This record gives sequence, structure tokens and C-alpha cells, in this order.
Amino acid sequence: MKCVDDFRLRLGQHELVPIMVGGMGVDISTAELSLEAARLGGVGHISDAMVPTVSDRRFKTKYVKDKLRQYKFNVANSDKSVVQFNMGLLAEATTRHVASTMEAKRGPGLIFINCMEKLTMNAPKETLRVRLRAAMDAGIDGITLAAGLHLGSFALIEDHPRFRDVKLGIIVSSLRALQLFLKKSARTGRLPDYVVVEGPLAGGHLGFGMDWAEYDLATITAEIQAWLKTEQLDIPLIPAGGIFTGTDAVNFLEAGAAAVQVATRFTVTHECGLPEDVQQHYFTSDEDDIEVNQISPTGYPMRMLKSSPAIGDGIRPNCEAYGYLLDAKGNCQYIDAYNREVALHPDAKRIKVMDKTCLCTHMRNFDCWTCGHYTYRLKDTTRQGDDGRYQILTAEHVFKDYQFSKDNTIALP
Repeated sequence: MKCVDDFRLRLGQHELVPIMVGGMGVDISTAELSLEAARLGGVGHISDAMVPTVSDRRFKTKYVKDKLRQYKFNVANSDKSVVQFNMGLLAEATTRHVASTMEAKRGPGLIFINCMEKLTMNAPKETLRVRLRAAMDAGIDGITLAAGLHLGSFALIEDHPRFRDVKLGIIVSSLRALQLFLKKSARTGRLPDYVVVEGPLAGGHLGFGMDWAEYDLATITAEIQAWLKTEQLDIPLIPAGGIFTGTDAVNFLEAGAAAVQVATRFTVTHECGLPEDVQQHYFTSDEDDIEVNQISPTGYPMRMLKSSPAIGDGIRPNCEAYGYLLDAKGNCQYIDAYNREVALHPDAKRIKVMDKTCLCTHMRNFDCWTCGHYTYRLKDTTRQGDDGRYQILTAEHVFKDYQFSKDNTIALP
């Protein structure tokens, strides 16, 4: 019987343990978590979600405070089109976050950054270009294009001196999405170095409709694999979503996958950015406590714990401070939902908004508890103390359990 360590992921000149820790924002996949994955010979991700906000927390910068001061006059205005991000400061924040992580890197593995297209930031193309290029300037090993089709993303960086040096990959949830991306990117003469195939059991935003349960990761991966073979394209495939044990991973590796991407089990590690009290909610959750809903202003379905404080909270939009989901015209679905409820309940001191959430504020405050489908199994991966609390794990323990476990076993700490 094989284990994950019997396989290797080859990316260019690199031979790696075929374990990729997914990029979870906002700062859930911390620098510390990515550094452990790289030290152990795999691939770690940091996230570029709300990087100025992350920089303020990590490096004591004042991007959010200064932005709020600049646009404070607009707080009561429902029109957020004037609320712009300073591109120089955005590049500065991204560079600081990435460079600090890369300087601390040890070991044979790689560190990538997860870059979400849906972080439109009131200037979709311009802000995406700045984030991508700043990460490359700061020495990132690779970029995983996420939360969107990214049809024009390669074009934004094709003139960068590291365009053919940095490992570039994309997350897709269907063959059709990959075909569209390859077609649109073809003129750059650059294929992705890897493709993450994210299935319907993943955490956070999903690349499916509310019919997500009708799809299956193994089937989607096999379909893409067969098409790549027919087209004679040698692009490593990395399935993701619901891969809970080393044996789950081996099943995909034996079927031809180059590696696996995993995340859920790392949410309850010391290196993860989630506060420990929130981690305990993950441990104590049951299957019925997890839902896929449509409260994200991005328009994508999102999997989370039903007990997330973000659900139903009618906080005033904080676009002047954050505004990461504002589209090119300064709109956000949460602003519309919030204004509707205010109009319906003009005398209410506190309103509820059930159909959308202020994702920027709640993700920043760790109140939007996104999670993978198998989060309810996390309690089986550790020990419960006499006080009822579950033991937080180390990233090394979880990584090595994936790497060496067999026969669906899970090593307890």
C-alpha cells in the first residue's frame, strides 16, 4: 500500500512532496503556515486577499486608517465610486507581505500566492495588475489565479521579466473553464505550469451553482485529464476539495494527479491565522452545522458554518476603510441589500441583512467562518481535553500525516 511520500510533484527543476496547502484568506493561510509547507518540501500559499489590511495587522502599517481618513466624507453616501485604492500603496503592501515571507523561507519547497480575480477593488484590471506584478517583483515562487476565469490575467504580466520564470497556475472547477482560459491566454505563448481542479466539497467560494452536489471532483479531474491527453498538453493537475486523508490523496495520485491541494485540516493548526476560539467552533461542528449559501457579494456560492456571526449581520458597509469587492462602478451587492433593509426599517437601531454579507469587514474580523465540507470530521484528528476544548495541532503534524499515513488512518497528536 502506497503513501503520498511515494510520489513527487515536478514543477520545472523542482521535485516536491506532492502536497499543496491551499491559499485561504484573509490571512488564514499565513506566512507561517506557508513557510512550514515549504520547509517540509511541499508548496505553501499565502493569500493576497485584502493585503493592505493584512499588512496593517502584521507590520503595523496604517493603510486602512489612512484610507478611511481620506474618504471619511463619503461614509453616509451609498455611491462608493469615489473610493479608490492608491496603486502605489497597494504595490507597497503586497511587496512587503511577499518579500517578508520569501526572506524567511527555508527548505526545499515553494511558496505561492493565491490571487483572487473577484477582489475587484473599484478598478478590476488595474488593481489585479498591480497585485500580480508586485508579488513577482518581491520574489514569489508562484502565483495561483483564483476566484474568477482570469481570461486576461496572463496579458497583464506578459511583459514582466519573470513572466516565464514564476510558476503560474489557475484554479478551475470544470473543463470548460480551463478551455476558456487556455484559449484566451494562448497569444502570450505561455501555458500554466499547473492546474488546480477544485471540486464541490471545497471551502469558501465555490466555482459551482447551488447544484454543486451534483458534481464530483474525481469525475471532473478525469475529464480534464482525458482532454489534456487528447490535446497532447502536459500540464500537472492538482485536485482539491474534500481530500481529508493521505489515502484520499493517494487515490488521486495513483489516478494520475501530480499533487493534491488541501486546506481544511490546516485551519486548526497553530500556524493558521484563525483565532483559537474560532478553531474550537470548527472542531465542535457537526455535518448539519455546515451550509452552502449565497450571501457572498461576489455572486459565488460559499460554504461556511451556519453559526458564522457574519450571517444576518446588518453592519454598515465599510467601503471607505476596505472596499475590496467594489466593482468598476463602485457597486457591491451588500450595499444594495443594506440600503434596501434600511429603507424598509427606517426606525430600527440595528437591522438584519440575511441575503448578503459585508464580506470585507467580516473576513477581516474572522467572523465569516468559511470551511470545507469535511470540517465536521476535524474533531477526529485530535484529542479533547478534560475542559472540553480540542488540542490545536501543528502544521508539521498535519502535513506529515498526509505525507505518510496509509489505510485511511489519521495520526492523533
